[in-house]
Amino acid sequence: MGRIIAIANQKGGVGKTTTAINLSACLAESGQRVLAVDFDPQGNETSGLGMEKSTIERTVYDLLVGECEIEECLIPNVQENLDLLPSNVDLAGAEIELLEIENKEILLKSYLEKVKKNYDFIIIDCPPSLSLLTINALTAANTVLVPIQCEYYALEGLSQVLKTVNLVKKKLNPSLEMEGVVFTMYDARTNLSLEVVESVKNNLNQNIYKTIIPRNVRLAEAPSHGMPINLYDSRSAGAESYRLLAAEVISRGEEI
Repeated sequence: MGRIIAIANQKGGVGKTTTAINLSACLAESGQRVLAVDFDPQGNETSGLGMEKSTIERTVYDLLVGECEIEECLIPNVQENLDLLPSNVDLAGAEIELLEIENKEILLKSYLEKVKKNYDFIIIDCPPSLSLLTINALTAANTVLVPIQCEYYALEGLSQVLKTVNLVKKKLNPSLEMEGVVFTMYDARTNLSLEVVESVKNNLNQNIYKTIIPRNVRLAEAPSHGMPINLYDSRSAGAESYRLLAAEVISRGEEI
């Protein structure tokens, strides 16, 4: 049965979508069957995996408002072993439309249950806010992976995410666990990056991934070409880092 991981941080610009795209792609590259769920109205994961947002007929929005079944909006094989549940700006309107619906917090969970058996991993890219969409993602997930940028306000953003996770765990999804924290945009030339990593390690009783994602020009360029880093520049530092992270995620799953 597929392991569902929500990639979440209420703070924007921390490498959340970059991590969702490249972790999904590197898991698929290693032979895992993966479904990437773009649950952010910006739709950056969709375009980052090479899809043209404006031409997609069915998205996760149509699924949530009951206009199609999950099989109808899945895009198969955007990369070998990797399927995509796409998103676009329409998803922003879903929050208002769902307000009247009963059990609105478990909609995504109910749809993913139907396809979970087809995948080893389902990776959900959450919006950078505490919204009904994020709550849906956390209710559907088994674990939460939190990317943290190596910068001054990192701990503040992390403590907000942990509060949200605990709230969802208490009210909606008792089995929700922290997958762990992954450091992104690490710059070995600055003392600040090192200080942030040490500070989080000292202050947090959480799983912290050994893999640290560096600042990398090729990683920043890849989305504009609609490719994950392992296809855009397979030998770059960014590609190697996400392969290591994927290997850690797989081995952590085997320990559970």
